[in-house]
Amino acid sequence: MSRLGERQLAALEQELAKGPTAHGWSDQRWTLSRVTLVIDRRFHLTYTLQDVRKLLIRNGYSCQVPARRAIERDAAAVTGWVKETWPSVEDTRRRSAPGSSSKTRPACR
Repeated sequence: MSRLGERQLAALEQELAKGPTAHGWSDQRWTLSRVTLVIDRRFHLTYTLQDVRKLLIRNGYSCQVPARRAIERDAAAVTGWVKETWPSVEDTRRRSAPGSSSKTRPACR
């Protein structure tokens, strides 16, 4: 398997900086298979997914997983719930200080 040279790595970084939509994908996520395709199309080199992963990590990229959020999520409602409802729920969870329960006995020495 041929390796990308320094100039090719710089060109790959420029291609990745353009974003996935510039390469025909509808969202803004780079996946290993997409990067593999870009390398194949641009440099006519074949890399495995594992090789692409190692190449990206070696060059300062990190793996990131997008947060899964419901499409219907209402950020304002979540913020309101956290500010208004959560404090009252949190207060009822612990009404007494730690160790003051009747089931707790001091350790014998």
